[in-house]
Amino acid sequence: MTIVDRFIKYVRIDTQSDENNTQTPSTQKQFNLAKEVEREALEMGLSDVSLDNNCYLMATLPSNTNKMNVPVIGFISHFDTSPDMSGKNVNPTIIKNYGGEDIVLNEANNVVLSPKDFSELLKFKGDDIIVTDGTTLLGADDKAGIAEIMDAMQYLIDHPEIEHGKIRIAFTPDEEIGRGADKFDVKKFGADWAYTIDGSEIGELEYENFNAAYAKIEIQGRNVHPGYAKNKMINALHIANELSSMLPQEERPEKTQGYEGFFHLISLNGTVEDSKMSYIIRDHDRVKFEERKNTLSKIVEELNNRYNNRITLEMKDQYFNMREKIEPVMHIVDYAHRAMEELGIKPIVKPIRGGTDGSKLSFMGLPCPNIFAGGMNFHGKYEFLPIPALEKASKVIVKIAELVAKEN
Repeated sequence: MTIVDRFIKYVRIDTQSDENNTQTPSTQKQFNLAKEVEREALEMGLSDVSLDNNCYLMATLPSNTNKMNVPVIGFISHFDTSPDMSGKNVNPTIIKNYGGEDIVLNEANNVVLSPKDFSELLKFKGDDIIVTDGTTLLGADDKAGIAEIMDAMQYLIDHPEIEHGKIRIAFTPDEEIGRGADKFDVKKFGADWAYTIDGSEIGELEYENFNAAYAKIEIQGRNVHPGYAKNKMINALHIANELSSMLPQEERPEKTQGYEGFFHLISLNGTVEDSKMSYIIRDHDRVKFEERKNTLSKIVEELNNRYNNRITLEMKDQYFNMREKIEPVMHIVDYAHRAMEELGIKPIVKPIRGGTDGSKLSFMGLPCPNIFAGGMNFHGKYEFLPIPALEKASKVIVKIAELVAKEN
């Protein structure tokens, strides 16, 4: 089975997670892919294959070297796709030898993937790329990662001349809703360190991510007939708008980049009588992150003083920047960096403007940088995957295993 065949088979299986369901996995359909990958792992001869009741799949490629001190390394990806867009009935198309033109994804709905809107397409002129049919996401996040890990394991099995130590692989549910590592058994996994294969563009190598929190705000208004509302009505929607305007207007996702953090209003629902707002708060710097949470709390306090305590705020940390856990073991990043260089891939070392299972895992005792999976424009119908990126990610996994065995 080629890596492309493997990937296309995976994306045809709907695994969308559900942030409104607190069970693990949040959708039982994630087991459909988990059981398929479990079957493949057994078929290719991996050992210690286990799929638990929470949809965590683990397996081992045993060491083939006589060296006694080779660290156990791991590679991790996730089963689920984003709730942002449907992952049902994914119908991928391969565009051969892309020439830089517009790609009509769906003529009936006038959905066009154009370099005018997505200039990064032009980086892949001459490549074969996999695109959607314009009605669903593709699922390269992170079924590309699963395909790459499985392809790399098969390659190492087929090429026993490549020395490697013990390798652990794992696939998790619910990463897209921030719960992918919640029930991950680090002790059972038993790796010295691991890599999530969950980045985007070819060459990406990341060991920094946002500190993250969410905030849920409820505003209790007072509805009165508008004809007789003077000095009586308290419009919860207007208070919500006022709250939003009090936050720094230049510190929104659409106006930030790099290490710049933000406040992101992700939903606003309500009426005059009752309104609800949801925010996510992000910053790479831990001190600035705490300041952001404090800013929101003070705004709510000020508005409560103004409107007689009509606002409730629930705020909770989600994950933290894994940099503080990776920096003491930077050699694990160096292995990935050198693996890419030896394969002629230019490493792109940059912070993740988001989160990853690797962040929580790093704080759970499993240092876990992130490596590219190759897809672009995740979470929507314009998602695409250059096939060379899919193939090269698999080679990076193999090369890391080779380097670790060679130098220990």
